[in-house]
Amino acid sequence: MGVWYATREDVMRALDSKLTARNSAQIDRALESASRDAEALCHRRFYPETATKYFDWPDSQSGTSWRLWLDDSELISVTTLTSGDTTISAADFFLEPNRSGPPYNRIEIDLDSSAAFGGGNTHQRDITVTGLFGYRNDETTAGTLAAAISSTTATTASVNGAAAAALGVGSVIRVDSERMLVTGRAMADTGQNLGGSGLTAQANSVTVAVTDGTAFAVDEVLLIDSERMLIVDIAGNNLTVIRAWDGSVLAAHAAGVDIYASRTLTVTRGALGTTAATHSNGATVQRWDPPGPVRDLVIAEVMNRITNEQAGYARTRRTGDSTSHDQAKQARDLPALREQVYASHGRKARLRGV
Repeated sequence: MGVWYATREDVMRALDSKLTARNSAQIDRALESASRDAEALCHRRFYPETATKYFDWPDSQSGTSWRLWLDDSELISVTTLTSGDTTISAADFFLEPNRSGPPYNRIEIDLDSSAAFGGGNTHQRDITVTGLFGYRNDETTAGTLAAAISSTTATTASVNGAAAAALGVGSVIRVDSERMLVTGRAMADTGQNLGGSGLTAQANSVTVAVTDGTAFAVDEVLLIDSERMLIVDIAGNNLTVIRAWDGSVLAAHAAGVDIYASRTLTVTRGALGTTAATHSNGATVQRWDPPGPVRDLVIAEVMNRITNEQAGYARTRRTGDSTSHDQAKQARDLPALREQVYASHGRKARLRGV
């Protein structure tokens, strides 16, 4: 899978969809398509990727000898810059425009320095840029690892309750210097048991007594016997939940039964140009956050696609003369949302210097 700009859980909650393998596969496919469509609309990739890229110099599209236009290879930061096998110090170049930080669309040599582009045997791939490419590297601390990742080939990561609530299938996470893509989730034993007198098979029996309420988080999904529950509030060692979540069946549960939570992540290791490494128990899990409007657009596009598929792309739209037409019905606000996202996050054509 590629990088998605929303998660499976975002869409399921927006659609109030039940967690089933069939729904998951349909939503995942739509997320992939909608994310690529957002990139095509905005003419840029938003996710951060560590990479080394090469540029010709002189470049026929460049108007000055000291400016390199990056075009669709936008930069967040530079690790090393070389030209003609000569390393250019970070003090001798600027990332532009510098008004509000990344994304940077060009590199300019400091004219007050002795550095210069060129000097290679040929113009081909004269300039080498190693760094973090993309739109922005906006991250939020999601939580911590609940167990060490002791192998570079392991494909699962155990996280604590806060991370489990903050992450979904499609999230991009970073632990230490390694980025990973979350491709699946599974239940894990929390080590705690249902306290009090248990739960009755009634929707208003919503208090789950636990030993340590701090080990859980709001929006985390629990599994008790075969019933899923969503945590909506925590007061001390009492969790307030919504019963029969994700289409599971309301049932009675005896005190002392195990409490499971969706805390085991299936991940793609060493993603986006990083290297798989080992990580200690308690290591911080950072979640990369796509731009808000882009995320909203992807969710809307997926919802529109899913509902159209469910109707066989034959939902009807009534016109002024009360005539029905067999054609796909598109939400009225989608075109406006697309225009807003392009206006705020689209990469516009630049004027090329001669």
